[in-house]
Amino acid sequence: MVEKIKALYAKYEEIIVYLIVGVVNTIISWGAWFLCAYTFLDAAVVWQNMVLGVISWVVGVVTGYFMNRKFVFKSKEPNIWKEFLQFSGGRLSTWALDEVMMVLMINILHINEVFSRIFVSALVMVGNYIISKFFVFKKPRNDGVQDADL
Repeated sequence: MVEKIKALYAKYEEIIVYLIVGVVNTIISWGAWFLCAYTFLDAAVVWQNMVLGVISWVVGVVTGYFMNRKFVFKSKEPNIWKEFLQFSGGRLSTWALDEVMMVLMINILHINEVFSRIFVSALVMVGNYIISKFFVFKKPRNDGVQDADL
């Protein structure tokens, strides 16, 4: 039984670690939001609520990049700035997808908010994984050609 669990973990390690890193990153991102909201910003003030959202997103992207680089994709890319900008661009695109899908599902299609949030979050999570794996942290193939160069 233990061997079967080890084999499953070895087979799906990247995805399992990605999910764990995602939970930890969410807690950190939300922690930044709450820390700022209960110290020097007021979520009841519209512009300050928007600033809280930006702070939370930036903290999430920065910590997410370093955790994904080290623990999930184990990147050895020497150009960290290039990789970070690619990661940030990917996260920016999925944030836009999140916003558009939430408006579409709730305000236009009148789909339940809870279902919409869960569905869109799952979609964004899958999108972030695909972007990270195939465009940001792509691994060189044995012949030296990177997967995305094909």
